[in-house]
Amino acid sequence: MNLLMPYLTYEDLDPDLVWQSPGRTITETDIVAFAGFSGDFNVIHTDHEHAKTTAYRRPIAHGFGIFSIASGLSYYSPATKTVALLSVTDWKFLAPVFVGDTIHVLSRVVEKSLKGVGKRGEVLWHRTILNQEGKTVQEGRMSTLVECRPKG
Repeated sequence: MNLLMPYLTYEDLDPDLVWQSPGRTITETDIVAFAGFSGDFNVIHTDHEHAKTTAYRRPIAHGFGIFSIASGLSYYSPATKTVALLSVTDWKFLAPVFVGDTIHVLSRVVEKSLKGVGKRGEVLWHRTILNQEGKTVQEGRMSTLVECRPKG
């Protein structure tokens, strides 16, 4: 995050507010890099000739690779002072993502609860990853720990 970029605190995150991230186009390099990083060289992702024999007719991006890219996009929408990712629940992988697809993320606050001595709060988000056609490719809930405004 740019140090000059304003960020939202726990108090700024009202339930049912929705933010849309910038778009991000998926590249062949993204798929190859994720395969190398994760060790997942499943032929559905890495072998163009094999992929021609599948229902998709071409390689698809790794589901967790798309999840990871979306995590990065979510960092800016909204830009919050996140301390930790606490959980991911009810996550669904609904449609494939291909090289050349552009994804973006919708983030909606579901609920929030103050933690500890009020320096941080837990925020439950519903996140939806959509492609360039507005089709949902993944969605689910995640909980993050977000800093509160400084007291004083």
